[in-house]
Amino acid sequence: VKGTDFSSYQKPNSERYVMYHGTTRKNAQSIMASGFRQSAGGMLGRGVYLSRDLQKASRYPLNYPDWDKVVLKVVVNVGEVVVINYQHHPLQKTWHDAGYDTAWVPPNCGMVRSGLEENCVWDPNRIQIIKAIEPQPVPHGYGAYGYK
Repeated sequence: VKGTDFSSYQKPNSERYVMYHGTTRKNAQSIMASGFRQSAGGMLGRGVYLSRDLQKASRYPLNYPDWDKVVLKVVVNVGEVVVINYQHHPLQKTWHDAGYDTAWVPPNCGMVRSGLEENCVWDPNRIQIIKAIEPQPVPHGYGAYGYK
């Protein structure tokens, strides 16, 4: 399983990766009991939103108090991955229809305000929950979106 050093953040490629999903404590209990469900929508359309960056996941859900946040550590079989690296990409919301299992937004490509990478996995069955962990504190001097 890959997941220890993502300093270069190469595109995930048909392997298994450690990823993280930030949520509320109540939602985490439900996910751990019943598994993930696709979101109804989002920047990349339907799917389960995850990141290999623990700091990114630790910020979610946005606008919730820190005491109510938890991060689920998971292993994902990413399958076929498409890179979505700019707004209004032709496959931004239709990547699954084009045969992809995961959409990946690289860091610092202008898609995400924080500049941190993001993944959207179509099939929740590709995600194996390892455990719930405490969010990683955002470094001092960084705003809610991860930049100064």
